Amino acid sequence: MSSEASVQGTVRVRDVVRDVVAEVAPEESSVIAGLAQFDDAAVVRLLKQKGNGRREPLGFGLGEIAVMATPVVWLVVDQAARQIGSVAADGATVGARSLVRRILRRRSAEVTVPSLAPEQLAEVHRQVLEAATRRGLERERAEVLADAVVARLTLSAMQAQTGESADGHRSGDASSGAGGPTAE
Repeated sequence: MSSEASVQGTVRVRDVVRDVVAEVAPEESSVIAGLAQFDDAAVVRLLKQKGNGRREPLGFGLGEIAVMATPVVWLVVDQAARQIGSVAADGATVGARSLVRRILRRRSAEVTVPSLAPEQLAEVHRQVLEAATRRGLERERAEVLADAVVARLTLSAMQAQTGESADGHRSGDASSGAGGPTAE
């Protein structure tokens, strides 16, 4: 069962990253598992520190794994969500919320990506491609990564339009779960 965002038409950034990495760079799955302990803001800070152009392993005991896909996907999708989605807010409000969260030791809100228009998807594709090649990925591998991100975001948008959850059940459908199969 997937942990998709509950808001219709959005998907959590971490779900996009998890799914894309599982498909395109499964060798980095342990990195995703390690990042799960952090909130989205902490992950972005960590990946930005490590993503300064050097090819080095990510911290927290993962040894010699050269992490390439995870930071590219997470940082680009997070940036797109913040620019396009409803996450964009007044800087003072964000600062105040961050301070309150730190005082109360709460995790920051999860970042979600809304359904994107075709031109927005094209921009995300371009940004993933640029970031991946800047990090040293071969052009072909960068294309595969960018295509996978756009495919995952498109899938979320299609599921939102049809009312399906990630596991293929219609949201709000009384017959999904208990009862018999439904005719479609």
